[in-house]
Formats: sequence, structure tokens, C-alpha cells
Amino acid sequence: MHKKELRLHYKSLRAALSEQEIEEKSMAIANQLLRLNCWDKTYYHLFLTIEELKEVDTEFILQILAGKDKEIVIAKSDFETRKMTHFLLTDNTKIKKNEYNIPEPMNGLEVPVSMIEVVFVPLLAFNLQGHRVGYGKGFYDQFLAECNPETIKIGLSFFEAEEKIEDVFESDIPLNYCVTPSKIYQFN
Repeated sequence: MHKKELRLHYKSLRAALSEQEIEEKSMAIANQLLRLNCWDKTYYHLFLTIEELKEVDTEFILQILAGKDKEIVIAKSDFETRKMTHFLLTDNTKIKKNEYNIPEPMNGLEVPVSMIEVVFVPLLAFNLQGHRVGYGKGFYDQFLAECNPETIKIGLSFFEAEEKIEDVFESDIPLNYCVTPSKIYQFN
């Protein structure tokens, strides 16, 4: 399937999930993450859940990161430039939903992309080669392209991998891992 078709398909699959299913699947994903060999880093970039789009609830991952005393980085999106600015999440960080219901930091200490060592990546679908389908705005494509080559990119998905995505671009940055409630996919 092409990205456009995959977007529609996975948005409808997500829409059919109940709140309880989302919570259970999100917790299972967080438990799977504990099996990954990525916990020796310091700076972890985490997306804050857009509840209205029934995304993976990252609250469980937030708790793991806090429990492991990691530096948590969250982003603010600029829809004109399609760029993200990254901020350290602290007790003083004020978070507010923007016009697209994305929870974002209102203030804080800016973190350069070069310091980010692990990125948890939102997605709608992914394939067996580690390519992902997002919402199509390109925020994460641009952000991941700015990251160090050794930055670990971990997709989070309620659903298993697609065999193939027809229209992968050469500029698409593949994931290192994608974690689902029942499986960890590792890519080269």
C-alpha cells in the first residue's frame, strides 16, 4: 500500500480502539521497551500523546524515564517552518495543547538536537525495513534527519509491521526499532 492508503487504514483501526485497549496496549509497549538495550543513555526525546488521535499513551514511558532518572526532552512544533524546538521536561515546565491538540511545552530550557540520544517516534504504520508512515507533515522526517547518526530511533505502534510501503523516499530516515504490544522489531 501507499502511505496515503496506510494513513487512512491505520487511522480507522486506531479510531476503533477503546480507551481500555489503548491503555493496555500502551502499557504492553512500555513493558516491551524495558527489554531494549537503550537504557544507558542520558537524553531521551518523547512525544506527548495526542489523545484525540488515539496515539500510544506515553505516560507509562514517561514514568520509566523518570524512574531511571533520565533527562526527558519534549518538543514544540512550528507549523509554518515545520520545525520542532526541543525542551527539557522539568517540574516547572508548563504544558498546553496547541490548536492541533498537541501537548507542548510553553517554556523551558532548550536542548540542542545534537544532545538527544534516543527518540521515541510516533507513527501510524511501519514496514519490515523500518520505514514509517506518520501524519504526512514531515516534522519527524526533518527532526530525525538532524539527529546524530548514532541516535537510537524507536517507533511505537499498536499494530504489527506491514510487509511493504510502496512509496518510501530515499530521504526517509528508517527506525532502529519499532515496539508493538507483542513484539520488538529490530532494523539494520
